[in-house]
Amino acid sequence: MQVVGYRVRAGPTESGERQDPPAVLVAEAGKTRWITLSAETSVAHGLGSRHCAGDVGEDGHTQCDRSRSPYCRIHERPLYDPGTSEETHAVYLAAFAPDLFKVGITKRWRLETRLREQGADRGALAYTVTDGTVALQVEADVDEDPRLTQRVRVSQKREGLHQSVEDDSWEAILGDFQVSDRFEFDYGLDLADRPVPETILSGTVLGVKGRILVLEHGQTAYAVDLRDLVGYDLETEGPAQLQSSLGAY
Repeated sequence: MQVVGYRVRAGPTESGERQDPPAVLVAEAGKTRWITLSAETSVAHGLGSRHCAGDVGEDGHTQCDRSRSPYCRIHERPLYDPGTSEETHAVYLAAFAPDLFKVGITKRWRLETRLREQGADRGALAYTVTDGTVALQVEADVDEDPRLTQRVRVSQKREGLHQSVEDDSWEAILGDFQVSDRFEFDYGLDLADRPVPETILSGTVLGVKGRILVLEHGQTAYAVDLRDLVGYDLETEGPAQLQSSLGAY
């Protein structure tokens, strides 16, 4: 059984409709199923060898034994293309605790979902534009602001999992835009300390924020990048010896 994908979307959309909970997608003998990662769910899988996750289509999973992971050059996923069609796009601002601020673009109807996918603590709609090409131009202009970036790495997001957004800094940025919509998210995490970075799939789920899975194992909280699980073969036994936080002693 191999991890071949994941989903991070959870919570209500702008229309009030709830989405499926976070989960990892596993494949075995060509068939796939989801392992749900809802809060308080227990998982108990060790990680074996890692190789390309292959391809998942309407007919199931196609295995690939190439060593490159999570995907080989044949199966690697394309980057986001905003397109040039006349579809309304949003240029948005996102805040990640405590003081990381990002500018990004997405299709307008996906704005709230996109912010949740990234694990943003706060979000705001800065501009609504006519198509993807214009959105890219506006994003580049906004990124000239030294307080903003177009990319926040998972390792940076992990550092602030136990912290809150600096309100004054966030409000100062928003004050430079005519914000038409604002968002604030609660991922259900209540952490006193920063989780230990690790790649495991064993323990009790505390929550999922963006693509960061937080697990409690042996009285220690671990932060797992879900993308780092893709390609691993799963075993039934638990993980190898893990680093513990000081609070576990």
